[in-house]
Amino acid sequence: MKKSDFKLALYRAKSTVFTLNEIALLTQETNRNTLKSKIHYYVKNGVIEQVRRGIYVKPDYDKFELATKIYTPSYISLETVLQQSGVIFQLYERIFTVSYLSRAISVDGHEVMYKKIQSGILLNHSGIIQKENYAIATTERAICDCLYLYGDYHFDNLDSVKKENALNIALIYGNRELIKRINKIFGS
Repeated sequence: MKKSDFKLALYRAKSTVFTLNEIALLTQETNRNTLKSKIHYYVKNGVIEQVRRGIYVKPDYDKFELATKIYTPSYISLETVLQQSGVIFQLYERIFTVSYLSRAISVDGHEVMYKKIQSGILLNHSGIIQKENYAIATTERAICDCLYLYGDYHFDNLDSVKKENALNIALIYGNRELIKRINKIFGS
């Protein structure tokens, strides 16, 4: 594959964040050494950037896609979703993600907090929206994640939240205490 074809394959892709293996699939490059050489060339010339070992980004990459690509499976949730939906008013610069491990990392100027949840819950897609390049929790799923992971939690504005949806999603956690917490925050 010519270098121009390699570059074209990356820029035609809808993804803005790539792993080494994803670049190999996109460019159909089977020789690992050639692949690494081409990637090194494009990193050196500013076409793509290496932000972490084995993680490469286009110049205007999506920070949520980056957060969910570093540790997979994972999805955007917790304070990030609650802040965006107006359920909490506290401003958080950090990206909150639910995954198979707990960890706080800094990558390319972004702080990302991963919170561990059981695999049966993590892999259940109830209340998860699949965006073009990443998964994100609905407001109700983010509330359930918060109450499950943190116990008690203060929510500033629940006007846009549907209690029935939260209760339906809560069933996947297999936790009676979570149902009680949801009923308590909605005043019933």
